[in-house]
Amino acid sequence: MKQITKRIFIFLLITGIYSAITFAQENQSYFIHTVEKGQGLYSIAAMYKISQEDIIKANPGSQDKIYIGQALRIPQLGSQTEKQETFHTIKQGETLYKLTAIYQLSAKEICDANPGLSAENFRIGQVIRIPSATLPDNNDTKETIVSTIPGTVKSRCKDMHKVQRKETLFSVSREYGITEQELMAANPELKNGMKRGQLLCIPYSTSEPSTNNKGNINTTPISDKDLFKASEEAPKQYHTVKAAVLLPFTHDKRMVEYYEGFLIAVDSLKRAGFSYDIYAYNLTDQEASLNAILAKEELKTMNIIIGPAQSKYSKKLADFAKINNIWLVIPFSSKEDEVFNNPHIFQINTPQSYLYSEVYDHFDKQFTNPNIIFLDAGTNATKNKMDFIDGLKQNLSQKNIPYQALPETASVEGLIKAMNSEKENIFIPTSSSDISLIKIIPQLTILSKENPELNMHLFGYPEWQTYTKDYIDNFFELDTYFYSSFYTNNLLPAAIDFTKTYHKWYSKDMDNSYPKYGMLGFDTGFFFLKGLSQYGTDFENKLDQMDIRPIQTGFNFQRVNNWGGFINKKAFFVHFTKDFELIKLDFE
Repeated sequence: MKQITKRIFIFLLITGIYSAITFAQENQSYFIHTVEKGQGLYSIAAMYKISQEDIIKANPGSQDKIYIGQALRIPQLGSQTEKQETFHTIKQGETLYKLTAIYQLSAKEICDANPGLSAENFRIGQVIRIPSATLPDNNDTKETIVSTIPGTVKSRCKDMHKVQRKETLFSVSREYGITEQELMAANPELKNGMKRGQLLCIPYSTSEPSTNNKGNINTTPISDKDLFKASEEAPKQYHTVKAAVLLPFTHDKRMVEYYEGFLIAVDSLKRAGFSYDIYAYNLTDQEASLNAILAKEELKTMNIIIGPAQSKYSKKLADFAKINNIWLVIPFSSKEDEVFNNPHIFQINTPQSYLYSEVYDHFDKQFTNPNIIFLDAGTNATKNKMDFIDGLKQNLSQKNIPYQALPETASVEGLIKAMNSEKENIFIPTSSSDISLIKIIPQLTILSKENPELNMHLFGYPEWQTYTKDYIDNFFELDTYFYSSFYTNNLLPAAIDFTKTYHKWYSKDMDNSYPKYGMLGFDTGFFFLKGLSQYGTDFENKLDQMDIRPIQTGFNFQRVNNWGGFINKKAFFVHFTKDFELIKLDFE
C-alpha cells in the first residue's frame, strides 16, 4: 500500500511540474524579431540580453539555420511584472503617438531610448526598446506583455518637464503627445506665460477628441514626423574637440604605432583650421589602471574616447561613455557585445557574420555566371574560414548556384575536369594559410598558362595581403580576388605621402604587418575628429555625408538596431588583373 501511495505521489509531482512548465511556456511573453542581413543567433541574443538557448527553445530548428526575413519569437526579459526595459514590435496601424498612450511614456522618452528610430523608419516589424517598461493597456495576444498585478492609483502627472530656451506651448504639447488645452489645464500658471526653467506637469492624454480654436472637433492625429521633430535636440558645435586615447602603450608596440598615426591625423586637421585637445593614457592589464583613469575628472569632459585594446575593459569603459554622453570608438576587437545595447559605441573591426554577409552580396554582384570549385584543405582548413565557406555555400544554394569540391592537392587534370568553358571558374581554398597557397598555386598557374582560353579566378582572404610580395606574379596570372575591410596600394600617392611623413616624424618605418597600425590610427583619427569638428553632436546623423577617403581602412557605419551603437560594414574586393592592374572594388 505504501508503495502504491509513493508511486501516486511521484506521478502527481511529475504531472504538477509538467503542468507548471506548460503553463509558463503558454503564458510566456514574446515579441517578434525579423532577421536582418548579417545577424546570427549570437548577435540577436546579445542585443536582447538573452541566451541563444532561449531563442532556440522558442524557435525550434533555429539552431541549424536562420535566414534573412525570418520571424523569430523572442522571450521578453525577466518576469512579466518587473519594471525594466522591454521590447515592442511595431504592428500595423501603430504610430508613435499610439505607443505613448500604450506605455504611458512621452514621445521623447521613447525617442531617447531608440536613437536609431525616425519618422522614416518607423514601420511594421521594427523592434524598439521601451524604457522602464510600463505595461500596455491591452493583452489581446500572447505577443504582448500581460500582468496580474492590480492597478495603482495614477498621479495626475505622467511626467515633469523643465522648460528650455525657445520652447513654446505648441512644442511642449507636441513633444508629449497632448493638446495645448490639456497642458494649460494641468498648469494654470501658464496663463501668465512660459518661462525658461519652469517645471510643468505633463498630464495623461484624455481619450476625448480635442477641439480646435474654432470650436470644431479636431480629428487630425499628431503625426510621427511632428512628434519626432519635437523630440529632437538642437545640435551643438564643438569649438575644440576633446579626445582621449586609452591604449596599452608600454605593452604593445603596435599601439604606439597606432597613436603615432593618430597624431599625424591631428596635425593635418589642425593645419586645416580645426582645434583639438588630445589626452593619452597608458591602459595596462591591471584593473587598477582603468579605475585610476576613469577617476580623472577631465575624462568626463571628453567628446570622444578611443580604446580599449583589451576586451575585458570594454563594458566598463562603454558604461562610462554612456553615462557621460561620450562617443567610444573601439578600434581593434570585432567581438564586442556592448555595441548591441550602447548607442555611443562605434566598432571599427566588423563582426564576422556582418562582414561575411557583405562579402556574399559583393560576390553575387561581381560573379554573375560562376562555376564554383572549392579546394578543400581537409583537417588543415582554418576554422573561421570554414564558417565563411559554410555561409557562402548556403548563399549559393539559396540562389540555386551549383558548386563542387576537390582536394587542394588535386592534379591539373582533375582541375580541368571540374571547369566549365562557358562560365567563370572560381577556385576558392578553404584555408587562408600560406601552406595552402604553396600547395595550390603551382597547379593553378600551370592550368592557367596551358589553357589561356578558360576564364578562371582565384578567390581568397584578407590574410593574403601578408603574402602579396611572395606571390604577386601568381596573383596577377590567376586573375585573383580577395575580400577585406582594410587595404592600401603602397603605390598610390596618399600611401606614399603618409609613409614618408611617418618616417620623417619618427625616424622609422611602420611594422610590416596588415593592417598597418600607423595607417589605422591615421584613418580613425581623421574620420572621427573631422566629423566631430564639422557636425558636433549631430555627427551620428551625418555619417553618409562624410567625404573622406581613408588611406587603408574602409568606413561604412550603420546602427545594429534602434537602441544600439554602430558597426563598420565596409567590405571590398582587391583584384589582381591579368593586365597587371591592381584594383580596389568598393561596391558603392
